[in-house]
Amino acid sequence: MKKNGFTLIETVMAMVILSTGILLLANSWSGSFMRVRKTQLSTEVAALLERKMIEVETKYNGKPLESIPEEEADDFGSDYPQYSWKMTSKPLEVPNITATMTAQAGGADEMSLTIMRTLVEHLGNSIKEVKVSVIYTGGKKPLEFSATQYFVNYDKQLPMPAMPGGMGQ
Repeated sequence: MKKNGFTLIETVMAMVILSTGILLLANSWSGSFMRVRKTQLSTEVAALLERKMIEVETKYNGKPLESIPEEEADDFGSDYPQYSWKMTSKPLEVPNITATMTAQAGGADEMSLTIMRTLVEHLGNSIKEVKVSVIYTGGKKPLEFSATQYFVNYDKQLPMPAMPGGMGQ
């Protein structure tokens, strides 16, 4: 007796192999699509962040540091409805290392400490840290991407502290 056709087991095995192949192909395509979407998001964010950094630099370059507001925010208009931006600024926070200087073997003399305090204060008054962030609100949760720029007042004179023994007076 000759049998034409396939048995039930052969048919089930063929279906399992076929469905496994389709599942692997779908997962691969889905992963590729997500990578393309992430790349597109990264490209848009980088371009918007660069654009906003150039605008901020153009707007405040050469102006007094006091003219830079502490906070500013807006959106990118109807061209990019899922994006907004914010800018924050603050004086540069320079760590005061006078405690480290005095903790060294032999300590530090008063003149070195005075010079260091004056330098830290001068840098804090002469440099402003400006952070620009682009916020993407199109996903499940907002994503924030930031870049920081420093504005320096090169014209501000370094004050000479009064030194013991008459120097700097």
